[in-house]
Amino acid sequence: MEPVEKQQRRPWVVGVSGASGTPYAAAVLRGLLDAGESVDLVVSRASRLTLLDETGAAFRDAHWREDLAAWLARGADGKPDAFDVSDRLADVRYWPAGDLAAGPSSGSYPVKGMLVVPASTAAVAGIALGLSKDLLQRVASVTLKERRPLVVAVRETPLNGQTLKHMVALDEAGAVVLPASPAFYAGATHIQDLVDFVAGRVLDAAGVPHELYRRWKGELGGAASRSD
Repeated sequence: MEPVEKQQRRPWVVGVSGASGTPYAAAVLRGLLDAGESVDLVVSRASRLTLLDETGAAFRDAHWREDLAAWLARGADGKPDAFDVSDRLADVRYWPAGDLAAGPSSGSYPVKGMLVVPASTAAVAGIALGLSKDLLQRVASVTLKERRPLVVAVRETPLNGQTLKHMVALDEAGAVVLPASPAFYAGATHIQDLVDFVAGRVLDAAGVPHELYRRWKGELGGAASRSD
């Protein structure tokens, strides 16, 4: 009798572009890991500068695992977060943004879908036009052509007409265009509450269960912020 074949790994690809909003990416990554999901990570060159500026965390190819652990251990305010990264990163793979021969660049590489968070207007344009100028854009294009879920968390304001056209093009191609717009009805009292709301909406669009925010129940006081 032949042995049962090991279940095939099917990660979510998380692409981090250079837009402001790297805490959103960290919250999405924490949510995926909490849900027991595998993750393939693509961090653009521009996002490294944004990450350093917004959180003080560095991200280097040669030290990506320890840098990722340090990043996820920080909250949106740069202070230590309660998230425990021990043993959480075992099923995370990192692909450099310049590696166009990386696994996820091919439609034959098995993934569940892709989450681009935050998505800059440059990333939105590149994905909408199919430019594939780096791995992030290439994987997004592959995700669309393979009819897999693609969530694009746009982080920019105001939006010009060209970007709006690109967003419509993405919607028509089957992507979920999700502006990073925090809601206040959940009674947020911390920056992290607002960040977690957006991250939770990204995970909702991907169908990944989470407890990042309390859901509206149709009555006043039905949603409240997380406790300290």
